[in-house]
Amino acid sequence: MAIASLPVMSAEGGLSRYLDEIRKFPMLEPNEEFMLAKRWREHGDRDAAHRLVTSHLRLVAKIAMGYRGYGLPIGEVVSEGNVGLMQAVKRFEPDKGFRLATYAMWWIKASIQEYILRSWSLVKMGTTANQKKLFFNLRKAKSKISALGEGDLRPEQVKTIATKLGVNEQDVIDMNRRLGGDASLNTPLREDGDGEWQDWLVDDSESQERRYAESQESDNRHSALREALDVLNPRERRIFEARRLAEDPITLEELSEEFNVSRERVRQIEVRAFEKVQDAVKKALTRIEAPRAALPAA
Repeated sequence: MAIASLPVMSAEGGLSRYLDEIRKFPMLEPNEEFMLAKRWREHGDRDAAHRLVTSHLRLVAKIAMGYRGYGLPIGEVVSEGNVGLMQAVKRFEPDKGFRLATYAMWWIKASIQEYILRSWSLVKMGTTANQKKLFFNLRKAKSKISALGEGDLRPEQVKTIATKLGVNEQDVIDMNRRLGGDASLNTPLREDGDGEWQDWLVDDSESQERRYAESQESDNRHSALREALDVLNPRERRIFEARRLAEDPITLEELSEEFNVSRERVRQIEVRAFEKVQDAVKKALTRIEAPRAALPAA
């Protein structure tokens, strides 16, 4: 779907100016939204599609703000959310009786989360659904137990979070350190303040060749994931992202109503989609890495 003249978050104006711009687009009344959606779906009216998209840009911005803690440019996060919004408008069926915002919310989140997964090398191809849940929910879990400071969690905090999210305690520790970013070199080693991290700093950094190899491996994984998702048809991709990548996975019941099929059929589609993605990832990685493997050793 080509939508012209959408506001763009510029480096000069930043987030504040962008929010001011999108507030100029009016919200739609239910009947108006229904008629615009019918005009787009039945007649391909691009002006109607444009109004549907622009009236929901504030929803995208609100959702995107919830992902500011991942260290990625907010403008890119918003842009990816807008892509999800346009996909939602493209597939929206007004006759089903629910509002566009309810339907679009899941597409927006899925698009943003896919961008995060592409951008971070933390979540590798073999990562389980539970580890992905930890990736997207650790900050929320920390907030609920008032573990808002930087640095390592206390053992009892690690245990509480691991139990709540159903993941391994070591996964909680590792993910917290990775998401925490760079710690201050002046942080005391112990609570009594005896010594700082910089006092024990050792230069054991990897060689440039090793860093390059790891970067290339990460790029290969991301390329393989992008290709793998392309093997899914729209329904499979929607269900796969909603069940496997969503911050709060949608229930089988909700998806069965959305696609007008049984819950068991949704479950079957989800399993099949996951198998297709796994198979496609393996083939893509083999093809991508084969030329490098064929090179003679230095």
